[in-house]
Amino acid sequence: MVGSNSKSDISFAGTFASSAFAACFAEICTIPLDTAKVRLQLQKKGIAGDGIGMGLPKYRGMLGTVGTIAKEEGLASLWKGIVPGLHRQCLYGGLRIGLYEPIKNLYVGENFVGDVPLTTKILAGLTTGGLAIAVANPTDLVKVRLQAEGKLAAGVPRRYSGALNAYSTIIKQEGVRALWTGIGPNVARNAIINAAELASYDQVKQIPGFTDNVLTHLLSGLGAGFFAVCIGSPVDVVKSRMMGDPSYTSTIDCFVKTLKNDGPLAFYKGFIPNFGRLGSWNVIMFLTLEQAKKFVKSMESP
Repeated sequence: MVGSNSKSDISFAGTFASSAFAACFAEICTIPLDTAKVRLQLQKKGIAGDGIGMGLPKYRGMLGTVGTIAKEEGLASLWKGIVPGLHRQCLYGGLRIGLYEPIKNLYVGENFVGDVPLTTKILAGLTTGGLAIAVANPTDLVKVRLQAEGKLAAGVPRRYSGALNAYSTIIKQEGVRALWTGIGPNVARNAIINAAELASYDQVKQIPGFTDNVLTHLLSGLGAGFFAVCIGSPVDVVKSRMMGDPSYTSTIDCFVKTLKNDGPLAFYKGFIPNFGRLGSWNVIMFLTLEQAKKFVKSMESP
């Protein structure tokens, strides 16, 4: 990602492959935090007498949630959803980053000279994020369903035996359209987060004194993660709840019920693990991406 209108120095296929690889590597490193985030977001207020700790929440905080999951379900449970997570990153990560430069250049036009305006970068990020997740939504749904499962009583069988079984079971029981459950909030969330991540990363590299080095990638990744979570957290909670609980009839229904039953702070449930996840994810992804692109460039050079 460069802060100018110059065409990418590697092919779209090379950019797609580099982006998918970097996104998958970051996913493997940070998915335990994502699993904790999903559990916290799906956790509803306990009601005295409901048998769940007399109203006390099961999961408390990022480290507490990670510890509870590891203790009750085993360490491997923190990587629940990694298979569809990697499916998602191959599609979503590859498309949203791979299409960013072409879409940005399309918006400014062929004859544009100079630095691309921030508004154009944001628009390009919104576009590629929305398009990419529209394609990858089924992988996100399965990932959330697998991550959400873990509160079963003894003897109760799991809904899905794995990622492929989840895809087929959802299609059989709920229909193909069910794979796009939560598409509204998911497109909104990923368009917003993608715009925040890519536009800010692009913009930071233009700041005088900032060069294309590890420190720049570190600071821009953390900044992008924090900004993205602040804006995207409410729609992220709605997305996770809709995908994890089929009882919601629409995005508005989920939003209203969450606000009514759990209060406004529920929309920032899992904020710290979400920031920990997105901040670290961005740092790992961008550092890996830059190296992967250099490798691809050397392979493509005559």
